[in-house]
Amino acid sequence: MTQPSYVAKRILRKISSQDDLEAIKSRLVPRMPEEEPLPDRIPAGNDFSPAGLEKRRNFLKKQGIKLDALTNDNDCAPPESLKGNIENLIGHANIPVGVAGPLRVNGLYASGDFYVPMATTEGALVASYHRGAYLISQCGGATVMCLEEVVMRSPCFVFSSMIDAARFTTWVLEQADSLQEVVAATTAHGKLLDIDTAMNGKNVYLTFKYYTGDASGQNMVTVATEAVCRSLLERSPVIPDEWFLEGNLSGDKKVTMQSFINTRGKKVIAETVIAGKLIERILHTTAKNMELYCKLSTHGGILSGSVGVQGHFANALAAIFIACGQDAACISEASAGLTDMQVTDNGGLYVSVSVPNLIVGTVGGGTHLPTARGCLEMLDCYGSGKAAKFSEICAATILAGEISIIGALAAGEFGAAHAKYRHKA
Repeated sequence: MTQPSYVAKRILRKISSQDDLEAIKSRLVPRMPEEEPLPDRIPAGNDFSPAGLEKRRNFLKKQGIKLDALTNDNDCAPPESLKGNIENLIGHANIPVGVAGPLRVNGLYASGDFYVPMATTEGALVASYHRGAYLISQCGGATVMCLEEVVMRSPCFVFSSMIDAARFTTWVLEQADSLQEVVAATTAHGKLLDIDTAMNGKNVYLTFKYYTGDASGQNMVTVATEAVCRSLLERSPVIPDEWFLEGNLSGDKKVTMQSFINTRGKKVIAETVIAGKLIERILHTTAKNMELYCKLSTHGGILSGSVGVQGHFANALAAIFIACGQDAACISEASAGLTDMQVTDNGGLYVSVSVPNLIVGTVGGGTHLPTARGCLEMLDCYGSGKAAKFSEICAATILAGEISIIGALAAGEFGAAHAKYRHKA
């Protein structure tokens, strides 16, 4: 990765000064433990009892680390219930939760008026989604469809020749039907849907595609794929020299064109039409100006090399994910999507969002924690049979945010809104 010239010049000026050079060297030289002993490791890392928690807290306090803000355990999950959610537990983060809505949703799975919980420390965020929800609801709601559900894991196998790699690939595809029993032995909810193959020289990448029910499915597909791979290797006529459970082809927790073009998680689309008079009254701009801004921002996104082009999908997803016990790291892939705006014949504004990589769940993971469960229950989305519904509410909320932020930018009010709502240090 290159650096701008002003950065390079600043670094060069700093290290070319003889007064600074020795100090810089002393900071950058590796300090080996045998020469400078390391502090003790955190104790009782896998002890989820109250006593184990107290051991870790006392240890850190002896190191001079203050934990006052993390040690208020009122209304928090007891440590014994957090096994599988955290390691080296020392406390709980306190993030404020706001609410946007009512947001009217007309979906295949979600139908109703929802108050959406959003956890954030960014001023103006909830207000923006609240405004977008008002506009959508005043115009009849958002039409939403969860179209596809698939989660992948992509192991890689290394062979001694391309011929062996090709033989293995052909043989694996013939075994597809027999692998369902292997998957079923690891999960009662997951199902193997398909296998994609990719050969790169003598290396073979297999992408196993799963339906994961109401779980987000990251752990489910990992466990299932390991079982599948070991079953294949026990029977394969061609044994690889090496194999790895993930070959970085699945798109797990990163933005990829593959996931954007296809699907990883749930693919959800949402649309609405906002009346021109409402745009003028609430957003202080016009449908034509919002369409123009959307077009220009699309060009800007292309120039920047963006995977998908949208205003701020990540804001909605981060706030909902944290509130509702989702895997926040999945925002990196879930925030790749498309926003479209077109002026209608009667002067309104058609708005749609396409969200192809929405990794969400309503069972497992952090959904059982008190705050997450409470927030999911606000949406009637806790438990089995609710994940598709939850994904549609997420997409409708994303739609609300796109309308509001593009309206603010088109009206020239984006900076003023942040100046009004920001936290002033």
